Amino acid sequence: MEVKVYDNDVEKALKVLKNKLAKSGFFKEMKERRFYEKPSIKKKRKRAEAKKRAAKALRRRRSQY
Repeated sequence: MEVKVYDNDVEKALKVLKNKLAKSGFFKEMKERRFYEKPSIKKKRKRAEAKKRAAKALRRRRSQY
């Protein structure tokens, strides 16, 4: 990942970098990997996340019409 710094504005470059990392899911993955997660718990969490995404997509589709 690359962020260019213009006019020595490091704060803005850091903000852009953090935003890119957050959008890519980097922080979420780091949080998940902090502790070991049993495979059964991981499957359960993945199913719950998929269910949330599906419900959100359904709400979006319904609100468009």
